[in-house]
Amino acid sequence: MGGERGQASIEVLAGIPALVLAGLIALQLLAAGYSLTLADGAAEAGAMAIAAGRPAAPAVREALPGWAGQRVAVEVRGGRLIVRLRPPSPLGTLARHLEVSSTAWVRRPGDG
Repeated sequence: MGGERGQASIEVLAGIPALVLAGLIALQLLAAGYSLTLADGAAEAGAMAIAAGRPAAPAVREALPGWAGQRVAVEVRGGRLIVRLRPPSPLGTLARHLEVSSTAWVRRPGDG
């Protein structure tokens, strides 16, 4: 009887790291999904700024929370606006691999 109890304790202790790892992976994926939602909103804000004749980058940065200010890249080519955002992550390499982007198209004022 005591042997079974000891084995169950060892199995529980062995399973805890796997459970923690699964939780961390889930949180990282949630952060990436949230970053995509933020990038979409920021791209829309940048497109609206371009349509109003203003620069896109300040509008994009204003549309993002404070932590994202150093993690965003804005690119404007003609009427195409691309916002790239690295999600928060404890590992910088992982954040670079999980980078998300959102694209918006806009007509500049006077383009007809």
